[in-house]
Parts: sequence; structure tokens; C-alpha cells
Amino acid sequence: MLTCGGGGSRRANGTRGRWFSGLMAWDTGRAFNEGTAVGKMAAALGPSGWWQRWRRRLSARNGSRMLLLLLLVGSGQGPRQVGAGQTFEYLKREHSLSKPYQGVGTGSSSLWNLMGNAMVMTQYIRLTPDMQSKQGALWNRVPCFLRDWELQVHFKIHGQGKKNLHGDGLAIWYTKDRMQPGPVFGNMDKFVGLGVFVDTYPNEEKQQEAQKRRYSPGVQRVFPYISAMVNNGSLSYDHERDGRPTELGGCTAIVRNLHYDTFLVIRYVKRHLTIMMDIDGKHEWRDCIEVPGVRLPRGYYFGTSSITGDLSDNHDVISLKLFELTVERTPEEEKLHRDVFLPSVDNMKLPEVTAPLPPLSGLALFLIVFFSLVFSVFAIVIGIILYNKWQEQSRKRFY
Repeated sequence: MLTCGGGGSRRANGTRGRWFSGLMAWDTGRAFNEGTAVGKMAAALGPSGWWQRWRRRLSARNGSRMLLLLLLVGSGQGPRQVGAGQTFEYLKREHSLSKPYQGVGTGSSSLWNLMGNAMVMTQYIRLTPDMQSKQGALWNRVPCFLRDWELQVHFKIHGQGKKNLHGDGLAIWYTKDRMQPGPVFGNMDKFVGLGVFVDTYPNEEKQQEAQKRRYSPGVQRVFPYISAMVNNGSLSYDHERDGRPTELGGCTAIVRNLHYDTFLVIRYVKRHLTIMMDIDGKHEWRDCIEVPGVRLPRGYYFGTSSITGDLSDNHDVISLKLFELTVERTPEEEKLHRDVFLPSVDNMKLPEVTAPLPPLSGLALFLIVFFSLVFSVFAIVIGIILYNKWQEQSRKRFY
């Protein structure tokens, strides 16, 4: 079983740390032995000034070497092997976010932008407070061109509301458009890309209860509920049914008001979408959704958003960490896994999107108006000529 977020990183960093620690211990020990030998020689020969200068040079040299090793330890972000086979992951800082959130802002140098009621706090980024009718979002400014990737999300949902008196949840996005407010967990409807929803309020269940209907046990869902949706811009998210008509899959995830960390991971490898969660405080991933044949274009944006209505909750994001996955492919897989330009899912028919006509340029509009006028004048002239001939023929018949 893979360890989640911090757990996996701690294990990998521990291995790397032990390697560097051993190297440092060896180097430090050698420096100590060299210094001790020099000290003994100096003591044997007496307090000579050039020996003292030599010892200072030797200490400075070993101190510089140790400083270099410390810098390597502090800055090193080596690869980490995940799963079986030759799969390694590399943290991509331009698509990642963690405390103290220095890359969040509105400037041109910021990697992340806030929208709506989202605000930066010391320990987290709050998308929405526990207040009614709020919405907020956090979007990466850098498009992602990775082929295979894994996004680890550390989040927290909590509030004062009792059972089924809280809402509405949050969403994680990989979409063509960014910073577009809307009704789908704070983002636009008919989006293009992937949406993963942590839905905390059962709209459909409440409507069914109002209509005195019951679920069959096979289709009943327990909330909070995680679901995923791929959209090419033609589908609307059905709020009244909690996205059921368009979901790829889902699972129950009890994530509210927990006293330990909650994580979600979205992995996209070889057109295979996998969503797992660690919400039990055990530092282990649990499977939630697994869908093969998912085709996502490159160059889209990562983001997260939330919305509250009559019911509310605090929706906090602690960190977002994106890893590039290096995966071996056969020549046949290389041919099959070519880039796509529109999101789709194999064996799932999405309605085709009719592209809007591009606006006419000034010259094209002028030519259309000009030729329309010429045609109208020509038609009027022809009409007048035919009318005159008809009148002449009528007079000849009269006389």
C-alpha cells in the first residue's frame, strides 16, 4: 500500500537523508582525523605560527565542504519511485503550493491567483468561510504540459453545521479555462477538462424525500461523496441530482470535522485516471475511482474552488503538490497515446460541441454589405426593365 502525501515523501526523503548523512559523517570524520593528526604534529614540534595558519586553512576547507553538503541536502528534490515497475515522480514546484504560500497573489510573478472570497491564512488557504452565499477559487497561472502526473491535495472541510446542514463542498480542476466563476462548486458550467468533486450536501436525496420516493440499495449514495466528471464543453453539471448523470464513478468519503489530516490524490498515467484518498488518519491510500481510457489534452490549468449557499462550511486547502511521473512506454503505446485536443472517455459518448463561428473582420463585413447593395440595385434594374416591357406589350394589345 502506498503511503500518502507527507508519508510517502517522508519515507523517500528519509532514504535520501540517510545517504547524505552517511556521506557527511564520513567527510566530517575524515576532517576530524586530519585535524587531530595535524594537532598532534603541531604539539610535537612546538607552537609554530605557520602550523597554526595551516590548521586554520584546513578547518576552513573542511567547513566549506560540509556547507556544500548541507546545501545539497536542503535543496535536493530527488526522484521517488512509486508503485511497481519503472515509475518515478518528480515534484513540479511551478504547479505546487505549500506554506508559507509566497507564490499566491495578483502580481505577474505569482504562480497562483485567488478569486472571489478566497483568502490566504497562515496555515491554509480558505476558499470559503463558514458563511452563506460565498464562493472562492485558487488557480495556477502556469499551464501544465506533463504527459503523466499525480496531484496530491491536502484539504480540510469543517464548520458549525450539524448533519446534512452544511455545504456545499469543493472541487479540484484540470481545465482549459481558469478564473471563470460559476455555479459548479464556484467554477463555470460546461467546462472543458476534468473535475473532481467533494460533495458534502445530498441535493438529490432531499428531493427524493420530498417526493416520498426511496432509493434502491444498489444506487444509494452516502454523503460526503467524491465523484469525477470529464467534459468537452457540451455537458452541464446536474446540481439537482448531484452530478449523477455525468459522473465517471464515485465513493463515499467522510471528510467533515475530522481531527486528523485528509488527503486526495488524482493520478493520470497512460490515459488511466485513478483517484484515491487518505481520510482515516492511517497514512494509507484507499481506492475511490478508477477509469481507463480517459483522454486529457496537455496545456490545461490546475485549480480548486468552493461555493456555499443557504448552508455553509469552511473549505480550506493546506497544500497542492504536483508530481511528474516518468513512465516507460512501448512503441505501440507511443502510437496509441498521442496528444488529443478535446477531452473524452473511451466507451462514453459525449455530445459533440459545435464551434461558434469566428467574428467577421471589417473588410469581410464591408464586402458583404457592398455586394448585397450591388445585387439589390441589379435586381431593381432588372425588375424595372421587365415591368416596362410588360407595359409596352399591354399597350400594343390594346391598340
